Amino acid sequence: MAQHEAAILVEEGASGAAHGGSEGGLSIHPMDQFVVQPLFHDGAVGIFTVTNATFWMAMAVLCTVLLLVIGTRGRNVVPSRAQSVAELAYGFVYKMVEDVTGREAVKYFPYIMTLFMFIVMANSLALLPMSFAPTAHISVTAVLAFAVFFGVTILGFVKHGTSFLGLFWVSSAPLVIRPVLAVIELISYFVRPVSHSVRLAGNITAGHAVLKVFAGFASVMGIGAILPVVAITAIYALEVLVAFIQAYIFTILTCVYLKDALHPSH
Repeated sequence: MAQHEAAILVEEGASGAAHGGSEGGLSIHPMDQFVVQPLFHDGAVGIFTVTNATFWMAMAVLCTVLLLVIGTRGRNVVPSRAQSVAELAYGFVYKMVEDVTGREAVKYFPYIMTLFMFIVMANSLALLPMSFAPTAHISVTAVLAFAVFFGVTILGFVKHGTSFLGLFWVSSAPLVIRPVLAVIELISYFVRPVSHSVRLAGNITAGHAVLKVFAGFASVMGIGAILPVVAITAIYALEVLVAFIQAYIFTILTCVYLKDALHPSH
């Protein structure tokens, strides 16, 4: 009988620990903010379900349109604030494409500009309270990365045919090691969309998770929460910078891959 009661007490203790210690324990779940949920109802997420992820992606598209289309419709000689920001973004991305890829790639500027603006808007909106970070999901960043990967690969074969395979043949290296280098180049080429997508999703996820952890500490420390609040402020400022840096990195890598498609020979 005593053994039976002891077993019950052990099970109850394990159950309480599994539920995060509801009796005043510290319970922080930094990954809960990345859960995709239906926006208008409770239940399972289907193919056509409007979720928090789709809503905030739509908001990123809407903000991009408002900035680049509505904000510049006046085309004033003395630009408004919105027009100044739009012109600054336009010139920044245009110069990036021209410097990295060359004048020949300027025709692909609209797509690259769209990528940059969507990512920077999605990252920036995700910093608003009660918002959602779609670029923290590998499913979103993988679609963007694989679109670039398949796009530049198809473009390379369309423009150069089988000569595009010269991208994997390092003609400047000694003949003996060229086959080995070709295998390495081929593997690194197919790893591109993985690194391209994981880099963006990983950085956004890590930053938001750290913010949530410090916010959890601040919520339970009461008057002693000054240190977590200072840390949150510093991390938030860093995340504002990361929002632009990660968009820049994704875009400039797209330009590098496009350059390889246009000029495949080593």
